[in-house]
Amino acid sequence: MKRTLEEFAAACRQILKAEPGPAGREKVCALVQEVLRDPDFVATYLGDEVGERRVLYEDPELGFCILGHVYRDARESPPHDHGPTWAIYGQAEGETEMNEWELVAPASPERPGKVRLRRTYTLKPGMAHVYHEGELHSPRRYGPVRLLRLEGQNMDRVRRLAYEPV
Repeated sequence: MKRTLEEFAAACRQILKAEPGPAGREKVCALVQEVLRDPDFVATYLGDEVGERRVLYEDPELGFCILGHVYRDARESPPHDHGPTWAIYGQAEGETEMNEWELVAPASPERPGKVRLRRTYTLKPGMAHVYHEGELHSPRRYGPVRLLRLEGQNMDRVRRLAYEPV
C-alpha cells in the first residue's frame, strides 16, 4: 500500500492517541514495518538529501517525531537509552547490528552508568524494533544504511546520561 508521510504520521498519531503505552507503540512498530516494505515511501522520504538525522515530522500535540537517517559509512553508537521516552528503529536499507544492555550501575550527571551486554541481533530491511523507556541499546552499522526512526519526543531537546560497558 502506497502511503505518504502525512498519512503515515496521521496513522501513528491515531494509534498513539488511543493507546499511548507499550501496546500502542508495538502497533506503530508494525506500521513502520509496513511502510519500510514500500519502495516508493523509502525513496521519497529516505533519499540521499536526508543526511544523518532529519526530523521529517513532529506531532504538535503528542510530541512524537518521525526521523530519517542516511548513513554513508560504518558507525557505532555507545550504549544509551532515550531518557524519559521511547524510540522505534526501522531498517529501510543495509543492516544494523543492535546490542541490548543490562544496567549494572546507574548513571548520574557526574559519572557514566555501567552496563553489561545482554543480547545482539541484526535489523535487516523491513524490520523494526521498539525500545521503551530505559531500555539500553546500541546500534552498529558496518556500511551504508537508511533508517526510519520514531522518537516519543524530539531527542534534540533531551539531555541523556552516558553509559559504559563493563
